[in-house]
Amino acid sequence: MSQTLLQELRNGQVPDRLKDLARKENIDIPVLIKNLLEGTAVVLGYRTGRGTMVVGKGVTTKVNANIGASTLTSSVEHEQEKLRAALRARTDAVMDLSLADNIVEIRKAILSESTVPVGTVPIYEAATMARIKRGAVIRIDVGEFFECIERQMKEGVDFVTVHCGVVRDLIGKFPPEYRLEGIVSRGGAITAAYIRNTGRENPLYQYYDRLVELAEKHDCVLSLGDGMRPGALFDASDSLEIGEQVILGKLQRRAFDKGVMVMIEGPGHVPLHLVEKSVKRIKRLTHNAPLYLLGPIVTDIAPGYDHITSAIGAGVAGMSGADFICYVTPSEHLGLPTGQDVFDGVIAARIAAHASDIAKNIPGAIAWDNELSRARKALDWDKQIDMSIDPETARRIRRERSGEGACTMCGEYCVFLVLKDQKDK
Repeated sequence: MSQTLLQELRNGQVPDRLKDLARKENIDIPVLIKNLLEGTAVVLGYRTGRGTMVVGKGVTTKVNANIGASTLTSSVEHEQEKLRAALRARTDAVMDLSLADNIVEIRKAILSESTVPVGTVPIYEAATMARIKRGAVIRIDVGEFFECIERQMKEGVDFVTVHCGVVRDLIGKFPPEYRLEGIVSRGGAITAAYIRNTGRENPLYQYYDRLVELAEKHDCVLSLGDGMRPGALFDASDSLEIGEQVILGKLQRRAFDKGVMVMIEGPGHVPLHLVEKSVKRIKRLTHNAPLYLLGPIVTDIAPGYDHITSAIGAGVAGMSGADFICYVTPSEHLGLPTGQDVFDGVIAARIAAHASDIAKNIPGAIAWDNELSRARKALDWDKQIDMSIDPETARRIRRERSGEGACTMCGEYCVFLVLKDQKDK
């Protein structure tokens, strides 16, 4: 069996592709190797060559866009539209979260078209098969579940979210009912319902070694899912969430010791003043593995604007050590996102990620801002717009509000013009 990238590095082999990747990520190759060997960084897309990138210590904060169909609305074309919107907004990765009957068709379309790493949540396919074959999503067949996982890895999925920390003991000690919103992770809820209905252990936890063997065989990154993440500020940092994080820390080490790269997923909904503490706690409990956060959303009162509530949380989380930000769209909590929602969500998350990179002093991060500021001072509108995070929107606003002349915000009172006139005199 061929070696994983991590196993190659442990044997002293440094592939040329990794050296090229280090140059692309603006990190010294010895530093990158050290981070990979310590488990504080992972490489996504290495096996497939699909937008290969580093997530973790020493590199820019990356952004993921979730797409996927539901049981109420399902169209390959719609998912392709959302994928293209995410790519146009320059997402770093995408995940297919489809739950529809044509889940396989959708995934294959995304894998064939995406130019960035693709992730999936295999329990969604297992639950879909259970619903179609046996009438309920919780009637999951363990053998069928693992077949789904390996099939997706064979198809070329770059990373998989697996809810291994939702275990029988945790559910028994802290029933979801004591929470304000219970379990809001779909994968976590399906797993918890399976445990309650059957009395059996979570198969991903019970047969974790089998999961690790598949990930090792296909050199696929495991993203240990936050099945107990809070869906309300009231539930943040409770015993369910922290108990799962303790379990994930132990599972991370077991997979890492076998040569499998691992990320940790985190909340969720977190009050702003607790975001930094939450990030640092997760990092401490999980051996500083790369942290992949959904948001976090910092207030529950803004449906329709959760791309903003999550970007606020993501900026603080990234500054505090989060490595991978999953966007949230304006449609969160309300409905399936459109292509425009996806675009807006990616842009908001990228702004938050870049702001956190400046705070983390990532090499070259603030140089982008400095160059745009020089263009703004010089009233070089073309360069200022071309360098913006969303040139398309900036150019449209400039054209509609100011045309080719002075900015209509200040007109002849433009500070740069006033100061220039004084200097000329």
